[in-house]
Amino acid sequence: MSARKSAEPSPESIARSERQRLAAEEGARAIADVERRAVDIRSNMARLRELREAKEAAEQAAEQAADATFRASAPAPKKRTRKLPR
Repeated sequence: MSARKSAEPSPESIARSERQRLAAEEGARAIADVERRAVDIRSNMARLRELREAKEAAEQAAEQAADATFRASAPAPKKRTRKLPR
């Protein structure tokens, strides 16, 4: 008893191949969506990093300017002299 395959596919095999085709298309769309979101996230991270670095550079420049003005306006400390014993 050998079972021969018929030339026409059965309705079950047609339905199964249709489901597989749809699953493959949805998978490709999902992968493309994930990759697109990853690119968006990386570009946003780069933008935020540039903003943070610019802010830190501005804060450091302001701190150095304030430190320089403080040193310029503060009087020099007097030198201490040793007291000689009598």
